[in-house]
Amino acid sequence: MTDQNFERGESYDWAEHETSNKKMRDAASEAFDKAADTARDAGKKAKHAAADAASTMTDHVMGILNEQLAAGADAVGVFASSMRHAADDLDEESPALASLVRGFAHTVDNYSDNLEGKTVEELTKTASDFTRRQPAIVFGMAAIAGFFAFRTYKNAQSVSSPPIQPSHHHPTDESYG
Repeated sequence: MTDQNFERGESYDWAEHETSNKKMRDAASEAFDKAADTARDAGKKAKHAAADAASTMTDHVMGILNEQLAAGADAVGVFASSMRHAADDLDEESPALASLVRGFAHTVDNYSDNLEGKTVEELTKTASDFTRRQPAIVFGMAAIAGFFAFRTYKNAQSVSSPPIQPSHHHPTDESYG
């Protein structure tokens, strides 16, 4: 009574059942493999697209930085030229000071010439090499810059700023007359 197929005289085909199960397993396995391949391909494409986007963004940012570096080199050159004009004006009043300003202008102009035509990568490599060769100078300059930044911050806190709201002074004891 447990199997009604036997009572009706029908025979159950186990081989057909196994074949049907195998077909379903194979179809499911094939669908899973295709889905996995599709996901893997999508992941590869996404990774490649992200790498391309990052590379494009990096190239764009580096281009902007290189343009800013060139503009900075030009500005330093203009500053050196202004210092030479100032030295010319100082010649009559103080020749020694004019000579000092010209020397400083020459140094600034050399700095401008060294910056001109360089890329950010070259400048970074130069700074890195200098840091390796002269770490004491770099750390000393950083300490001095930190000291001045600290002093500036400390002085900025001690300066009181005027109130935002205007004060309204209404004397009650004053008499007019």
